[in-house]
Amino acid sequence: MKNSEILELTVREIEERVDNERAALKRLELNHTISPLDNPTKLRETRKTIARLLTELTKRNNQENK
Repeated sequence: MKNSEILELTVREIEERVDNERAALKRLELNHTISPLDNPTKLRETRKTIARLLTELTKRNNQENK
């Protein structure tokens, strides 16, 4: 997910997206533990997406508090 896509989301959508991405990451990690993934970089991409979403969420929360 790109930053431009994240900017278009509402706070509620970002929170839902974070929950979904975290669940997907747990599934990927479990599957990778059992048998190696075909594309292990998917783990890194998912972690980075979560970080981008959380960064935007924090940024918006800080703007509301000012």
